[in-house]
Amino acid sequence: MLNPEADSGTAASAPQPMRTLTVDDMRITLLGTAHVSRSSAEQVASELDSGAYDAVAIELCPSRHEALMRPDRLAELDLMQVIRQGKAAMVMANLAMAAYQQRLGEQLGIEPGAEMRMAIDQAQRHDLPVLLIDREIGTTLNRTARSLSWWRRATLFSGLVGSLISREEVSEEDIEHLKEGDVVETTFAEFAHDRNDLYQPLIAERDRYMAAKLRAAAGDHPGRHVLAVVGAGHLAGIARHLGDTDEPHEVIELLDSVPSKARWPRLIPWLIVVLVLFGFYLGFSRNPDLGWQLVRDWVLINGGLSALGALIAAGHPLTVVTAFIAAPITSLNPTIGAGMVTAAAELWLRRPRVGDFSRLRGDTATPRGWWRNRVSRTLLVFLFSTLGSALGTYLAGYLIFDRLNG
Repeated sequence: MLNPEADSGTAASAPQPMRTLTVDDMRITLLGTAHVSRSSAEQVASELDSGAYDAVAIELCPSRHEALMRPDRLAELDLMQVIRQGKAAMVMANLAMAAYQQRLGEQLGIEPGAEMRMAIDQAQRHDLPVLLIDREIGTTLNRTARSLSWWRRATLFSGLVGSLISREEVSEEDIEHLKEGDVVETTFAEFAHDRNDLYQPLIAERDRYMAAKLRAAAGDHPGRHVLAVVGAGHLAGIARHLGDTDEPHEVIELLDSVPSKARWPRLIPWLIVVLVLFGFYLGFSRNPDLGWQLVRDWVLINGGLSALGALIAAGHPLTVVTAFIAAPITSLNPTIGAGMVTAAAELWLRRPRVGDFSRLRGDTATPRGWWRNRVSRTLLVFLFSTLGSALGTYLAGYLIFDRLNG
């Protein structure tokens, strides 16, 4: 049962939006914050110093909590395993988001996520339990990707990477003004031209998820008063969903699942292979010279564009050569991509040092740092050589059938 209490955000002494509600026998005070705001961190400290709370809930998942408390964990990253498991784009997106927040933090003179760290530190100081109520970032990114077309995914990812080049200043006053409404979106929204297809997985689902975690905690720990430190844009949504009547653990299980991919898109790469090989067959059956011309077109365009991608990523010269040789072959085998081969070559030729991992988060805060750091540069080699090979596949395929029809 949900019982709303007075909205303390109207008080002059509480500059951050706040709302206190009672769920079953547990009182929950929602404190809305901006993730790069000095006053948010100060408000968290003030609230917890009051001694009014028995526990602290924070808008972090286990992975983000570990990243905040153990920034050196990137040194444990198995880069080849990340690429082999298809998680390279996700790692790059995480680095891009962290870089964006770090740039704002440096500009405003405050560490991104300072209010979350303050909540954790103050909880330890006052011997209070900490509840991690946000959904795993990997699950959120996967559900977001499933909700977008391939073109929107590409646009979103390019926007994230493009944000690294932008040096537009954002004042702390502007950040504070974002809290005046109900929408302080996640970092993704800063790069999305159209937010409608991002709202559900990034905002609405997480509102419902965090409310379910709080309702579950209310059932497990009745009688407590919990301070929930969340982004101000989530405050209204969480407050609304705290009144839901469905079983919270079922909601959590539902929103933790990742929708399965449709099967038919997996057939497209194989269909392309069949069409290209059929084009070669037609060419050789008509004229051996035409057949070899088609093969040369395939190798030069596919290999050339993949090599160009590796070159743009500042890959080792032998990595560039590897891209040229591997792309025409891997494009005819959908089980392995050109990027996996070029990344493996780059790792073998320029193995990242311990210092590259320790500096990774800082280096990726600047465009030059992405190309200077051996870890992020390997990710760029993977990305650009893959994109080059994909583009080369379609261009070469078009040229092959254009020659056959000529």
